[in-house]
Amino acid sequence: MTPEEIIQYICNRLSGVAPKVSWGETSLFYNPGYVLPNGVYFCTIKKHNGEHDKASNLDREDVFRVAIGLTPKTYVRLFGRQPTRPGKGGIVATEHDFTELNELMPHPIYAWMSWVQILSPSREKFEEVFPLIEEAHQEAVKKFEKKIANNPVGADS
Repeated sequence: MTPEEIIQYICNRLSGVAPKVSWGETSLFYNPGYVLPNGVYFCTIKKHNGEHDKASNLDREDVFRVAIGLTPKTYVRLFGRQPTRPGKGGIVATEHDFTELNELMPHPIYAWMSWVQILSPSREKFEEVFPLIEEAHQEAVKKFEKKIANNPVGADS
């Protein structure tokens, strides 16, 4: 699948998704009606290395990352204990090869926050991990609703 196909797949199947492109990355936010400036993000698609994000070698031809923000409970169920936060410019200490394609694994930088990645997933593998994206979306909906309840739209205008 291409990054564009994945974005379209997610937008077609999940409600209230608002894609936002910045710095060569498409972030998928839950933000129905664009009520908040950004909403709550739950998934990103990145096509190239960043200044402090080279561990997955995204500058290879046709390689991109789908990153998913899991709940800590789901992360632990899949990978065990979360790693500690890496130092600036560092990566998390796990035994994973962060350049491996089509394999769900901890995110090299943000695993400590329960984020995972899959590089250039096949359609089959993407559909296999899609329930994790659905779960991340559901969590984003909860966080969005909490934000709206605590700060009604227009309250600070």
